[in-house]
Amino acid sequence: MADRDIDTQLTKYLTDAHSIEEQALAQLRRAPDLAGAFELADALRVHLTETEEHERLVRERLEARDASPSRLKDVVARAGGLGFLLFAKLQPDTPGKLAAHAFSYEHLELACYDLVTRVAERAGDEETAAVTRRIRGEEDAMASRIGGLWDATVEASLREKDAGDLTKHLQKYLSDAHAIEGQAIQLLEKGPKLAGDETLARIYEEHLDETRDHQEAVADRLTAIGGSTNALKDAAMRLGALNWGAFFAAQPDTPGKLAAFAYAFEHLEIGGYEQLKRVAEKAGDTETQSLAERLLAQEREAAERIFGAFDRAADASLEAVGAR
Repeated sequence: MADRDIDTQLTKYLTDAHSIEEQALAQLRRAPDLAGAFELADALRVHLTETEEHERLVRERLEARDASPSRLKDVVARAGGLGFLLFAKLQPDTPGKLAAHAFSYEHLELACYDLVTRVAERAGDEETAAVTRRIRGEEDAMASRIGGLWDATVEASLREKDAGDLTKHLQKYLSDAHAIEGQAIQLLEKGPKLAGDETLARIYEEHLDETRDHQEAVADRLTAIGGSTNALKDAAMRLGALNWGAFFAAQPDTPGKLAAFAYAFEHLEIGGYEQLKRVAEKAGDTETQSLAERLLAQEREAAERIFGAFDRAADASLEAVGAR
């Protein structure tokens, strides 16, 4: 009975993975035209071909298990992908927003396939595990490619901006960072109760304390250079976090999904601080640059701690659905 439960959960994870690939395809078919930096556009085009192959491989594994993709999930995923592209297109710093989102999304996919691989191994499905390990490796490689393009995307975002406006742009980047930290706080406040594992709960609790310090430090720095936080942007971010909290609470396999999302969100923050650091350097603001480097190191450490607990997240998810 337990093996059959694990098989059912593995099929569900593959269905989720297929929907994630559909969302990626919806974005990748249009994103190169918005990239602004030719290096980012080229990377996105290459990954489109890879992603088309990923979708096919996951669909074939579902068919081999006498299952099929979820049409409803796929439609919702594609709509979400197009919605983000519209948001990015309307931003004055589209290349940077697009790069940070893509960096985070690749880590979401990496986390998804890492967890699916662990479940496939527990279910004794080596064919599925081999496929998901391959896809995971390609998502990791794409994340690394994007992570090597921060200089190019910042240049593209600031292109044709007057040098005298750099402080104004730096204020905007700090305001964005403040809003994202606010969203992280809302998510991390819910994390310990949804973690399903003591180690994961402790990771979320400890990083919540760090994140509150981060938001305060960013606000102080923003005030120091003559800017102010954006109450509307902060409120919108908090609302999004509350909605995600409700989403996670409604999932029967919350621990794994929450860990994957938290890992991806850390990389959204990493992407933001990589760019903030470079804008601060261009503006000659060494204090903001130093702050970005300090917070960047702590976000990377938090991401590694979450990743290091993925095995526990997989076990907690299987236990939550009675598959252990």
